[in-house]
Amino acid sequence: MSESSIPVSAGRMLGVFSLIGIGLVSLFFYLTGHKISQNEHEALLHSLQTVLAGTVYDNDPTADTIQVQDAGLGPEAVTIFRARNQDKPVAAVITAIAPDGYNGNIKLLIAVHTDGTLAGVRVVSHKETPGLGDDIEAERSNWILTFAGKSLAQPEPKLWAVKRDGGSFDQFTGATITPRAVVKAVKNALHYFAANQSVIFSDAQ
Repeated sequence: MSESSIPVSAGRMLGVFSLIGIGLVSLFFYLTGHKISQNEHEALLHSLQTVLAGTVYDNDPTADTIQVQDAGLGPEAVTIFRARNQDKPVAAVITAIAPDGYNGNIKLLIAVHTDGTLAGVRVVSHKETPGLGDDIEAERSNWILTFAGKSLAQPEPKLWAVKRDGGSFDQFTGATITPRAVVKAVKNALHYFAANQSVIFSDAQ
């Protein structure tokens, strides 16, 4: 074996190991990426099932969605999940954003039945102050649960505000901005739903 063949063989071996390494890394990212996507889908399904509790539907809302852009629903396009039973619309879950929280955006899931009543509301994400604004979480208090069953008629429109602003919704001790932002976002979502229900459930989307 000549001396010149040694570096060539070493280079080939290095190339082979590099390809193997790239292949393993690619496989790792493929497998973990698939698992992450699966976990995210399961978490979304759980959130939808929670906010739609008590609603009878037989489709997969995560596969029946539309994207809409409306200032009342937030500063960016949002997803609306549609729940149906025997192909008939029963509820829509709007991923609204309250942009005026104390520490920024509050992302919400707002489920509305076709008769305009709320099936439920849940907070998906926020950056509110722990111990104050985070009482919007269902795990922290039952405040967010009080929206279920309400509509634009109950309470009447002028009462869709926190008590400090003359409305019927409780605020938190030491924190008014956070619940005010959530109440406003839910009211806006109800107005959007009332004005656009036929569009929301249109198959032409």
